[in-house]
Amino acid sequence: MKRPIVYLAGVGKYAPPRIMRNAEFAELGLETDDEWIVQRTGIRERHIAAPHETNRTMASAASRVAMERAGVSAGELDLIVLGTASPDRLLPSTAVDVQAELGATRAAAFDVMAACSSFLYGLIVAEGLMHTGSAETSLVIGTEKLTTIVDWKDRSTCVLFGDGSGAAVLKRSDGTKGILSTFMRTDGRLAELLYRPSGGAAHPFDATVLQDRSFYVRMEGREVFKHAVRSMSEAADRALDGAKLTGADIDVMIPHQANIRIIEATAKHAGIPMDKVYVNVDRYGNTSSASVPIALEEALTSGRIKEGMNVLLVAFGAGFTWASLVIRF
Repeated sequence: MKRPIVYLAGVGKYAPPRIMRNAEFAELGLETDDEWIVQRTGIRERHIAAPHETNRTMASAASRVAMERAGVSAGELDLIVLGTASPDRLLPSTAVDVQAELGATRAAAFDVMAACSSFLYGLIVAEGLMHTGSAETSLVIGTEKLTTIVDWKDRSTCVLFGDGSGAAVLKRSDGTKGILSTFMRTDGRLAELLYRPSGGAAHPFDATVLQDRSFYVRMEGREVFKHAVRSMSEAADRALDGAKLTGADIDVMIPHQANIRIIEATAKHAGIPMDKVYVNVDRYGNTSSASVPIALEEALTSGRIKEGMNVLLVAFGAGFTWASLVIRF
């Protein structure tokens, strides 16, 4: 019996209307400017969520678009997998709040926390459960309100991040389009190169944590850059090998949008020219788990991705985690 293939039936995104441009950081008293940020990251602006915009509301908005495009109702969802590094609250998961918001009462719902790789981890987890028969129709989400967990006094991190959500509906088919290969890895030995030191059970919130601002994201930028290039390059290789393809067979590459130099290095390693790489880091900054689905949605709706194309998704995040998929649309 032929094994069913899992495909993306619909993709949606939500970006907060408020846009913050690089020039505004100087108004906050930071020693930086547009030229400094663009030269080092490629970022020119990012979306900033308003107080009333939460991961629940943003993820639900993106999910409704994806579900409408897939022709799927909330009652048809069997599974919701949500990736985030900035949950609305620590207990319960953001996925269950989205399940309630959507009215997807049949769906099992849980979060995955693989930082910027979370959406790809979520796709891989959902695909696996769908192959076992545990789900016929799944919703995978990447959503972030990162501007609530960055230190706005630290120019090395606060200029990098933005808010937003992306979502994809997965269905099973006996056809040839869908996920051709997957890969994911982790190296927890490098966790403290990009992390939030406090705020969890090991170091709960108290007066000291608030005073030393250790509940905000901290990053060793040079080391993260080095490992990101190495890991995303490996992820690209492994996904291509698994699909029995080469870089020349890829029509569009959708990388995690963290830094233009990381994107360029990964594409070069994979043998994929930059005109085949979808880039929106200049307009969104790093939206962590929402990065790949937002870029994927834009590539699809703009016509960059057409039926029959091979698309490579690749990401790297805190943990460290990295992952990749090859999908035929």
